[in-house]
Amino acid sequence: MGEELNDSFSSRIDNSIDDHLIHDVSFVEIEHPLSSDITDTDAKPRRLFDIPHSLPTKQGLARIVTVTNQKGGVGKTTSVINIATHLAMRGARVLVVDCDAQGNCASGLGIDKSKTKITTKDVILTPSISIQARHATAVEGLHLIVGDHNLVGVEESLSAQLGRERRLVEALATLRPHYDLILIDTAPSMSIVSVNALTASDGILIPVQTEYLALEGVALLMGTIQEVRRLLNNSLGVDAVIMTMHSPTLLNTQVAGHLRETFGDLVLEPPIRRNIRLAESPSQGVPIQFHAPQSHGGQDYSLLSSELEALWFPGGLNNE
Repeated sequence: MGEELNDSFSSRIDNSIDDHLIHDVSFVEIEHPLSSDITDTDAKPRRLFDIPHSLPTKQGLARIVTVTNQKGGVGKTTSVINIATHLAMRGARVLVVDCDAQGNCASGLGIDKSKTKITTKDVILTPSISIQARHATAVEGLHLIVGDHNLVGVEESLSAQLGRERRLVEALATLRPHYDLILIDTAPSMSIVSVNALTASDGILIPVQTEYLALEGVALLMGTIQEVRRLLNNSLGVDAVIMTMHSPTLLNTQVAGHLRETFGDLVLEPPIRRNIRLAESPSQGVPIQFHAPQSHGGQDYSLLSSELEALWFPGGLNNE
């Protein structure tokens, strides 16, 4: 029965085809020379992000740099601690402001948070007390304003106040003449505290892990930077991109190449290699320069910090 149906169906299909309607088609390829008026001789590779570059620091004031990435676990705090330490050991006067509720900068610099009376939250709520909020560290010339879990409540406390995005600008205004560099550590989220940090900053330092998901946080950050520039701080720009948690694998090498292609000369060398000594040093309450300066982590941060020193202080440190 099935065969009869198939034969009947085939015959109907065959009978419906009119051979005289089928024509052979041929194609002729003709070359036309390009007109000179449509040739773009200035064409350049399109960049993935619209990246605003930062401007020089005003004479006599500390350069304020926020270290941030909206992706967590990329080595922001480790970078803040070790870059600040290296520059302080080179003679710079450095202040670290911890705007992360985890407060790990204190642990990494050997400060007991439980004994701290004035924290970053207090400074943001009452900018006039910023001078009393500073703590000396074991590194000469390096001071810290401690962050802790109380920063989580800042959003609610500032919700009904005008000018809440500029509280850190006010707080750091009295401190800028006394330092060469102010480094701000931030949480991997764009809270009112992080917006305060970006509003107060001259430039941004972006740590990026050499993994394929690295650009996800950077893409979010670029959008935030544009909004902050438009509404709050039109001089905000990117100082540099640093590569962290790098391993000599094919995957990491490919991602590092992609970052260099995307960000061009904003990427600073060398990448910070994965290193157990870097993970150990916070537990000892000291930076890598004190714990294991000859380790891969110690050497990488020393070289990277030298590059940042040349970028931030092109005329040399005043205290040298």
